[in-house]
Amino acid sequence: MKQIHFVPADILLPKTDFERWAVVACDQYTSEPDYWRSVERTVGEAPSAYRLILPEAFLDDRPDERIRKINATMYAYLEKGVFEEYKNTFLYTERTQRDGRVLPGLVGAIDLDAYDYRPGARTPVRATEGTVLERIPPRVAIRRDAPLELPHILLLIDDPIGTVIEPLAARRNTMRKVYDFDLMQDGGHAAGYIVPAPEAITDALSALFADCENPLWFAIGDGNHSLAAAKACREQNPTPLNRYALVEVVNIHADALDFEPIYRVLYGADYADLMRQARAFFAPDPTGQKIAVLHGDTSEVLQVAPQSTLPVGTLQCFLDEYLKGRDHVRIDYVHGEDTARRLAEQGAVAFLFDGMQKDQLFPAILADGALPRKTFSMGLAHDKRYYIEARKIK
Repeated sequence: MKQIHFVPADILLPKTDFERWAVVACDQYTSEPDYWRSVERTVGEAPSAYRLILPEAFLDDRPDERIRKINATMYAYLEKGVFEEYKNTFLYTERTQRDGRVLPGLVGAIDLDAYDYRPGARTPVRATEGTVLERIPPRVAIRRDAPLELPHILLLIDDPIGTVIEPLAARRNTMRKVYDFDLMQDGGHAAGYIVPAPEAITDALSALFADCENPLWFAIGDGNHSLAAAKACREQNPTPLNRYALVEVVNIHADALDFEPIYRVLYGADYADLMRQARAFFAPDPTGQKIAVLHGDTSEVLQVAPQSTLPVGTLQCFLDEYLKGRDHVRIDYVHGEDTARRLAEQGAVAFLFDGMQKDQLFPAILADGALPRKTFSMGLAHDKRYYIEARKIK
């Protein structure tokens, strides 16, 4: 049997009050600190994953102090018996999204020795998008001294007929349910079940990958920079525990899984100068890719010759050049067209474009390697993964 690099894990779950425990991934609502302040009010004094993460909206707000407090809280939760541990476990999960659709998943541990985020990697676990190296050190700083990890990482498998995860749905009533609750901030609903026969998952994955040569078995859908940080910590100080990272695996063909574009927003840019630079950079093409530019009550559409397969890649080529020497201009990556439009109305410059289709992903990675960074998001911000499970890494 092939080594599939995805194994059961010793999973920690809070004993009570999941509603205040679970919070959305730290890389959401990066330009909306009020969202996170609302989360803090909701959590109150209850044990919560909110106290074990550093939302990116606050990365520039006393990060060292916040990280020390996060680590201390992790140890305190372990000492106070906040968690119940489920040994050698796969969890079958069902996430009911805001639109009512249900996304099934499987939580376990991925072998970091089988993962590489660098361009040209041929490992079984790979990044789907370019990795921004500057985003790794803050995550390493959080993880280096942490006794726990909490996953918002989603790995994709290409299972068109649904042989690995989907059969578990028919068996959920025979499984032990370990959580079933509404997610805060109108985030939908989450349920989790202990998979009674982990070896059946291993067999199904082995059969799925049986005919692969130099395969891409697991593609990072969300959380690549967090996984890259776990890899860096593993390389700096390898231990049996930090060889693995807790993740959720989902089937790219799941009906509830949508790919959404991640839009670009610039703060501090001179709009008139920006548009002059854009028109000089792009070659106009009446049949080319469309990029909408919004600022205040102004909007216009650039139709340009492709410099990349996807419009986001073409745009990123320009933005990379434009940002050189303009330290006063800051770029953010925004989920949701409504959010991008609102930020433009508030004075930023927002760029909108068509996203990629999810069935393009695995062929594109196999043919061309990693896509431009922040090419797509799996779902909108309110449907992103919440921190629920944890695992000891020390």
